Formats: sequence, C-alpha cells, structure tokens
Amino acid sequence: MKLYDSVGPNPHVVRMVLAEKGIEVPKQRINLRDRENRQGDYLAINPMGELPALELDDGTVLTQITAIAEYIDETHPSPPLIGTTAVERAQTRKWVRWVDLNVLEPLTAGYRYSDGLEFFRDRVILIPEAADGLKSITRHWLGWLDGQMAGQPFVAGERFTLADITLFCFTRFGSKVGQPLDPAWTNLAAWYARVAERPSARA
Repeated sequence: MKLYDSVGPNPHVVRMVLAEKGIEVPKQRINLRDRENRQGDYLAINPMGELPALELDDGTVLTQITAIAEYIDETHPSPPLIGTTAVERAQTRKWVRWVDLNVLEPLTAGYRYSDGLEFFRDRVILIPEAADGLKSITRHWLGWLDGQMAGQPFVAGERFTLADITLFCFTRFGSKVGQPLDPAWTNLAAWYARVAERPSARA
C-alpha cells in the first residue's frame, strides 16, 4: 500500500487508523498549498483532487476517509476499529455518520467560508454568509454530544472506534482554526485528553 498524504484532518484520520493497527506504509506528501493535488500527476490518481488516497498493491486507488478506514479494518482486523459483531459495526457506523454530518461538515465548511476564505478561493464553491451559521451548528451538536458522553469513555460507549478517530482529528483541527472545544464541555474535554494520550494521535 502507498498513502498519498498531506496536511489537514482528513489525512490525519487515515494516519491514525494505520497507527492504531501498527501498519507502516510508504507515504507521498502532496503539497496542497501549491495546488499539487489539482495538477495532472495527482489528478491521474484521484480525479477529485482530494486527499488522502490509498493506493493498493494491485494499483486500485481508494479515496474518502471512511471507505479507506473500513478497508484497512477489514484487511487488518486487530484491533477492531469498526466492530466484531453486526451490532457493534452498526453502532460504529451510526456514530461515524453522525460525526460526518454534525461536526466534520459544518466545522470544515465554517472554516473554509471564513478564516480559510482566501486559501480556498477558486478551489471550492464558497458561501461566506453561511460561515457563522455553520459554526453554530457545530457548537450545538458538540454540546449535545458532551451530554451524551457522560459516564462513557468513548463516542460509541466502551469501545474506541473510528468515530473517536474522526471526531478527534476534526476537533483538533477546529482548535487550530478558531473553533475550539468549549471548556464547559467537561465530558468532551476528558474524552479529548484520553484520545490525545494514545500514541496514534501523533501520527
């Protein structure tokens, strides 16, 4: 396998999954700031121009962080990050989807439409007037999640899963772009500190 890597929370998710599994793969750094991901060589690998991408030994290229993580989890099942039973897998996928819709998407778009406006100009469709509302959506649902996590160590309960990895990477990113966790969210603060202590968090 080969990982096409870059800065940002999406590649961090895949690096963290690989680290949890103890898997070392060659990495090729793609320079987002210089638009290397929007040029011919990389577009031949991933026509969407998004990162990361995982190239398999047979030349197959996987994109989208959840799809990549599921592939890694299926081919390297220990330790399990999705689940070992149908119920566990369904619960994990529910929470991964919840994080995608309620944290990842509004947090990222809120950044792109405000602090990241100049960087993303001419790269994606931008709606600056939506930035404040999107940030409010993120805050609302993180506050809700803080209440849900009372008395449990991880997003899906007792198990550390892909939902924790995705939430951690994006809340870490949020803390760097003006959307930090509210200190009043003590359950999330304890969860964040718990995940940050894992060696994979530094991947």
